[in-house]
Amino acid sequence: MRVQVIPFGVLKDWLGASAATVELPAGASVAELLEHLRSRLPANASAHGFRGIAVSVNAEYAQAADILHDGDEVGLLPPVSGGTGRPGVGRPGAARAADPLDESGGPTDVVAALTRETIEAEKIVAAIKQGDDGAVVVFDGIVRNHSRGRRTLHLDYEAYEEMATRQMQELGRQALDRFSIRQVKMVHRLGRLEIGETSILIVVASAHRSAAFEACRWLIDTLKQTVPIWKKETFADGVVWAPGEPFPEDLAIDPAGGAA
Repeated sequence: MRVQVIPFGVLKDWLGASAATVELPAGASVAELLEHLRSRLPANASAHGFRGIAVSVNAEYAQAADILHDGDEVGLLPPVSGGTGRPGVGRPGAARAADPLDESGGPTDVVAALTRETIEAEKIVAAIKQGDDGAVVVFDGIVRNHSRGRRTLHLDYEAYEEMATRQMQELGRQALDRFSIRQVKMVHRLGRLEIGETSILIVVASAHRSAAFEACRWLIDTLKQTVPIWKKETFADGVVWAPGEPFPEDLAIDPAGGAA
């Protein structure tokens, strides 16, 4: 059988930027695919180069023991940028299709989108407010001019776009159920970002401020640990993929055949 393998982030540097078709025996597992790919890792990658990554099959998180099928699309996902290591982050559930970030109407309880355009924060915040709301809490993540003691020139964000949008939408649905808020809007920027630009905007509307604060904090912490978006940092003295916190235990893969 044949599967299509798409690496992201630093794995793209190791295995090649383009998707590759890999032939495997019928009934091969995710772990067996990773073992097959291990020989392609460069010398500068550690012997455990795949340990701790996550793997998706057809844009859904998968486990090492999951069986692959002919035509599957397999994403190789290094830890996503900006994780926090906060407790309580788990596997996102099955995702619903995302709504576009459209202020003109349509479904309004959860709106999640990726964009390569400038995020108009003031417009989005103003549009969410309704008479039932007692609070609107905003997280506006911006590009700063330094990181880990180095001067930052700019950032480049990339995503597994289909999967990222679906996961963002599902996180929004979970936030509505978990915190009893009225509405969530999330938009994440992709491509080249300059210092001071908004990289992610999360807006939560609720009748009560405590629910809005808690939901907004949970959303950014969980998104930064589980949604497949990666950040390449260009410094005055070099370029690196931003190191991410490890995936939650139930998402991380051990190529030997179990959770990492």
